[in-house]
Amino acid sequence: MARHPTDDVTDTELAILQVLWDRGEATRRQITDALYPGGGKVHYATVQTLLGRLERKGFARHDPGESVLVFAPTIDREELIGRRLQGLADKLCGGAVAPLVMNLVRSRPLSAEEVEQLYVFLREQRRRSKPLGGSK
Repeated sequence: MARHPTDDVTDTELAILQVLWDRGEATRRQITDALYPGGGKVHYATVQTLLGRLERKGFARHDPGESVLVFAPTIDREELIGRRLQGLADKLCGGAVAPLVMNLVRSRPLSAEEVEQLYVFLREQRRRSKPLGGSK
């Protein structure tokens, strides 16, 4: 039975998820080599421990029965971003998303392409939120 991720991830666990998101799937050795180029047994053991934690939390999985374990993420990057941002909105803004988004945009100037993407997204959100049969 598939578990839904219930806990957040640490920064080191997030580094492993980044490797899995970039590759789609990877062995412990591939993850170790990506995170610790030239690393030794200690790094390999660290990755092994972290993969175990990610599996227990429901963020990664491997197919049993393989001689070399291949790991894959069970959550995509966008879902984790959304969960973390909603958690921030809950903690800092009483659950309201707008103050979080506005402060994020204020913190760094957006490129022209990013502004256009934001406009497109906001127009789509506005279209979706209009009540059916409402006034024009």
